[in-house]
Amino acid sequence: MAKAWNQTRASEVLGIEYPIIQGPLGGLSSQRLTAAVSNFGGLGSFGAHGLEPNAIKDVIDEIRSLTAKPFAMNLWVSMEDEGAFDSTEEAFDRSLAPLTNHIESVGGSRPTYRPYEPVRFEDQMQVLLDEGSLAFSFIYGIPSKQILDEFRRKGIVLIGTATTVDESIALEQAGVDVVAASGFEAGGHRGSFEPERADTALIGLFALLPAVVDAVGDVPVVATGGIADARGIAAVLLLGASAVQIGTGLLRTPEAKLAPAWADTIGKTQPEDTVPTRAFSGRLGRSIATAYVKAANAEGAPKPAPYPVQRALSQAMRDQAAKAGDIERMQAWAGQAARLATTEPAGDLVRRLWAEAQAMLKAS
Repeated sequence: MAKAWNQTRASEVLGIEYPIIQGPLGGLSSQRLTAAVSNFGGLGSFGAHGLEPNAIKDVIDEIRSLTAKPFAMNLWVSMEDEGAFDSTEEAFDRSLAPLTNHIESVGGSRPTYRPYEPVRFEDQMQVLLDEGSLAFSFIYGIPSKQILDEFRRKGIVLIGTATTVDESIALEQAGVDVVAASGFEAGGHRGSFEPERADTALIGLFALLPAVVDAVGDVPVVATGGIADARGIAAVLLLGASAVQIGTGLLRTPEAKLAPAWADTIGKTQPEDTVPTRAFSGRLGRSIATAYVKAANAEGAPKPAPYPVQRALSQAMRDQAAKAGDIERMQAWAGQAARLATTEPAGDLVRRLWAEAQAMLKAS
């Protein structure tokens, strides 16, 4: 009997029909997009790391009004980098200097210094426990055993993200239900346990995935990074992945509500047109190589402030650029497979991708 490719360990653990997961797209998340992927039979996800606890509850309520299917909520375990609490007004002004011309060019207002006031991960995750979300995915570390045990008692599936084999082993030892192996091709923030190590552990998905599958034994592995079409889905399933996660490939769908200039540029972006940068938030992420990113990445450019201080510094520029349609100063995250993204409705897109991938797999 031919193998039913949709019946994987990940789909069984997550309670989904098809092993396709939407990347959480922190900061770009859309309740409609999350629901569309879940309604298809995959796992929609929502990146809530930047939200206050009350806002997270509202998001969960809205997603539940749009789908009765399983979905995941995503948080960051590490909420700030070293130096965030100690950042002074003098350091703020120094890091702001190279941004000033870009802010002025889009008509933005110069940000003023305020001491960093954190949103606590513990408060955010308590909302997920209280609301009983089906799956909790996380990046930038591993929650404490006490926290993980609380989620297990609630029957909430745990999905941890690894960018190296060592990180995947640490997740397996912590007892997560699913490991997401994230290749360096992925767009947006790179969720390494140690943000400073993200600059050196630059592992592509096709090298990382088989090594992680071998390292974590029976724990199902999700492949993510540079996957945006049926060929990528089929390839990673043949390499041992139990599911695939798609992020940039869904950003041009109408449900994503991306700024038009950004969405249009994604469709024309070649792999070499994306670069890793700390320019937007202080943490490493893959972006389209815009004018601002090139300037910030240039040799001799000032070092970005620690996360999330740098995010606050660039906020005015990013927001005003989005309103003005100025792609050169937007926070234009994109993975290396960006040009494969299409403008189809999300449900139609994932349905087509799965049908095409399944046909390839049956012929293999």
